[in-house]
Amino acid sequence: MIDKFIIRGEVMVLVTTIKLQKLERDSKHNEVECTYTIIENEDGKFLQIDTYGSENRQIKGKKSQSIRFSKDAINQLKNIIEKLEFL
Repeated sequence: MIDKFIIRGEVMVLVTTIKLQKLERDSKHNEVECTYTIIENEDGKFLQIDTYGSENRQIKGKKSQSIRFSKDAINQLKNIIEKLEFL
């Protein structure tokens, strides 16, 4: 499940659950810069992943997406990674 909220005019999302969905087709993705932050506030502790504009974007290096993961979503992601033996 994803909850959307707006901060300073930017739409951000909070991922609380992760479900498997098979792709109909795979497509090549461009590489971009990515950072993470640990957020602690009155609602709890979260992992936030931010991506920044690719070289093809009008404003290079501008924050493009922010995805915040709840504790439950982080645990699900950890289990997914372990099952796929990425680590």
